[in-house]
Amino acid sequence: MKNVAILGSTGSIGKQALDVVRSHPDRFALYGVSAHSSEEAFLALLRTTRPRRAVFSRPLSETVPGVALSYGVQALCDLAADPQVDVVVLAISGIAALVPLLSALKAGKRVAIANKESLVCGGDLVKEALQQGGGELLPVDSEQSAIFQCLQNGRREEVQKLILTASGGPFFRQPREELRDITPEQAVKHPTWSMGRKISLDSATLMNKGLEVMEAARLFDFPGEKIDVLIHPQSIVHSMVAYRDGTVMANLSNADMRLPIQYAMTWPERIPSPARPLNLWEQPDLSFFKPDMARFPAIKMAYDCLKAGGGCPVVYNGANERAAELFFQGRLGFLEIEDSVAYALDRFQNRPMGDLDDILLVDGEARRLVDEFQTTRSKA
Repeated sequence: MKNVAILGSTGSIGKQALDVVRSHPDRFALYGVSAHSSEEAFLALLRTTRPRRAVFSRPLSETVPGVALSYGVQALCDLAADPQVDVVVLAISGIAALVPLLSALKAGKRVAIANKESLVCGGDLVKEALQQGGGELLPVDSEQSAIFQCLQNGRREEVQKLILTASGGPFFRQPREELRDITPEQAVKHPTWSMGRKISLDSATLMNKGLEVMEAARLFDFPGEKIDVLIHPQSIVHSMVAYRDGTVMANLSNADMRLPIQYAMTWPERIPSPARPLNLWEQPDLSFFKPDMARFPAIKMAYDCLKAGGGCPVVYNGANERAAELFFQGRLGFLEIEDSVAYALDRFQNRPMGDLDDILLVDGEARRLVDEFQTTRSKA
């Protein structure tokens, strides 16, 4: 029996992690949960699941008998490092996940990570925390989980390429000039996955795939030249690894995040899953397309940031997070998300990232540059 803490329990990944825990009461016990803003949903979760510990960003309007409530970032870090916790499912979105991630790894936890931003921005700090605490970092993103699984079929020196697949989002086949007036409601309608609002938008702009390129480099320690991206609209092949003998190992399943969540929690063991098995004879043809970097500038910017190193990946992520906020507020257009990230990168004076303070400082700088872009555009 493993005690599980789910950080970000009211989001899409958090809910599916809860489903995995419920599906295996003989293996997992829900020890702790956290949430940031959905108070009503969080209280309902506490009443039905009764974990031992719960953390919210601010004091809740009521208490729940039997549940020890605490609040704020330090309480979140304490839960991540709790000696009673065996597995931490990190489902917090954005760079806010970095601090509890470091706490969990320093405490030697297995972290099932569904947050790419913390790896993109804090890769060296994460590596140090892993070495210091002896924890484990296992990917939950379907693409990174697929790479992780396919890498187990050969030696590192035999790998020729990591191949990340991307659905292409809802606008893959639309001419670029038609995307200027895309609304938030249209942008979050992902064709194959049911996800949160921010990641759905990132999938539409392909910023998500740019972040995943940098995430894969951090997770598996491969350079950008060994990481490719393919558009695969059906989202059946989640990613692949090409070996030097010409063999390509692929990971296939239905689009169900419970599979990679569960695998990260049970690795190296595989157990029955609540997900529906894949029947290939029921599937339409599987197709693959090489992305046009001019059509999808977010991917090219990511490769450039990975090559430049320093604070550029932090700027890419921070600028994109702020641009997404402005888009949902109706203050930036869809294509201006990419434009604002490019604006921030062009004006950033690159420098090495030393510690967490450096990362947070550059993250703030990136967000201010996006605000500057928005203000300049509004006056034009």
